[in-house]
Amino acid sequence: MPNETLAVDLADLDNFMDDATPWRMFEALRRSEPVHWNPEPDGGSGFWSLTRHADIVAAGRDSATFTSEKFVNLEEVDERQAEIRRSMLEMDGPRHLALRRLLSREFTPRAVAGYATFLRGLTGRTLDAALAKGTFDFVAEIAADFPINVLARMLDVPDGDTRRLIDWGNRIIANTDPEYADVLLNSAESERYRDLPFRSPASLEAFEYGRELAARRRGGEGTDLISRLVNQTPIDGEPLSARDFDNYFLLLVVAGNETTRHAITHAMRALIDHPEQAERLRAEPGLMPTAVEEFLRWASPVYHFRRTATRDTEVNGTPIGAGDKVVLWFASANRDEAVFADPGRFDVTRGPNDHIAFGKGGPHYCLGAALARLEMRIMFEELLPRLSDVRLAGDVRRVRSNFVNGIKRMPVTVTLA
Repeated sequence: MPNETLAVDLADLDNFMDDATPWRMFEALRRSEPVHWNPEPDGGSGFWSLTRHADIVAAGRDSATFTSEKFVNLEEVDERQAEIRRSMLEMDGPRHLALRRLLSREFTPRAVAGYATFLRGLTGRTLDAALAKGTFDFVAEIAADFPINVLARMLDVPDGDTRRLIDWGNRIIANTDPEYADVLLNSAESERYRDLPFRSPASLEAFEYGRELAARRRGGEGTDLISRLVNQTPIDGEPLSARDFDNYFLLLVVAGNETTRHAITHAMRALIDHPEQAERLRAEPGLMPTAVEEFLRWASPVYHFRRTATRDTEVNGTPIGAGDKVVLWFASANRDEAVFADPGRFDVTRGPNDHIAFGKGGPHYCLGAALARLEMRIMFEELLPRLSDVRLAGDVRRVRSNFVNGIKRMPVTVTLA
């Protein structure tokens, strides 16, 4: 059993509101109960937590036993809801591959390398505007602004619309945070929106916007992501339905913004807390690709994804029943003592670094991994040489969530080099 002095409850969102409690819970479970049954409030069925790296990687690769078809967050949905709300994330097998391949060529390392010049220019403009203020919110001025502008270019949407995309992402993904959510998940009011992704009314606004873009691009010769979605037929020959497009567009808006911004923010926080690591990178800029992997391991911007057991099975000798929810805690895997030496140490020279911030080896490996890596590398290559000092200038405020490991405000004061 877990450490008796630590109350482990991975369904309690209050346990995810500080910098220490989640990691202490994960450590306790890895050590003494790596396959852990967690009850849920509000009539939830409960779920199994996998917290060791090896178990999570194995389950992520075995979609026949641990399916995504029954949804990938903890909310329980019926078959009708699942069909209406299903995105590529909630698919396995040939259809998942067909939808993934619609855009996979746009996200290969070679393809995203073509954005390097644009990214460096964008980074320079973002930093020019933010750093001149001296004291500012790192999230609002840098971390949120930067990746959303990259996404806007890939979608070919006007620069003036980027704030709308950020707003939709906040309201949708942080559906358990009272500051962001229009309607809190599991509230009585959320039943009105049970057929929408994350039960968020903001989804309707994003759908309408995406449909307007699709109508203008359909039949054209554009090479942006929207044009490719509406003018290509998946390799399985089944055209993208209107609902497929809605959910695909929403996935791009949310996934293309939220995770990278939080990874950048956590990386900056780590460099503030470990100034000797920042100095090492200034002195040895060639270390940056290695440092980016440590940024990703340390940040673990997505705490978990859920799977559902398709049959009676077992993990590490613990029986799991068909239909049980099984949660893969990626964040815990990224601090697993069996894989990482001194995992609580932030080390920009760490190698090897077998983190699974993007998944590992399975069919759901993050489509945007190469782009996120490039964005982070260029951001810190440009940022660190400009600074002689950076310090926190107030409280760091976290997103109230056990799904996204997010920071919503991080005031800093910078001294320019």
